[in-house]
Amino acid sequence: MDIKQIQDLIRFVSKSGVNEVSLEQKDFKITIKTNQEPTVVHATVPVAAPVAAAPAAPALAAAPAAPAAPAVADTSHYITIKSPMIGTFYRSASPDKPLFVNVGDEVSSGTVVCIIEAMKLFNEIESEVSGRIVKILVDNASPVEYDQPLFLVEPI
Repeated sequence: MDIKQIQDLIRFVSKSGVNEVSLEQKDFKITIKTNQEPTVVHATVPVAAPVAAAPAAPALAAAPAAPAAPAVADTSHYITIKSPMIGTFYRSASPDKPLFVNVGDEVSSGTVVCIIEAMKLFNEIESEVSGRIVKILVDNASPVEYDQPLFLVEPI
């Protein structure tokens, strides 16, 4: 089983809602366990945002709406590089090595932008787009979820 098949299996498990999957082949065994707590945290964040915005909207409808709309429009033309798996995000190969990318760096398709450690395997994550890194959305050594945005890229 290669890394692409493992990543596909992790995607399937995370989307299916199953808590655990074990797969055993002649010389390979893998068990994937999901944790439901991050899903709950994700669900509460969007719920809290509209509740906070609702009381402010009637009082100052024009002021909050005007700045919010351009901010959404500004990021809409960016391409998001997302995590293909659950794991720990690292910006460099080791603490004494240089960072893979910084804000302002230009990347092309196939450029390594980070590493995600999953099940004691360090997986290089490559950019699928060409452009300039506008924002890094995750702190170094932070846990990431499947499909979590990692970078915003301005296409060239």
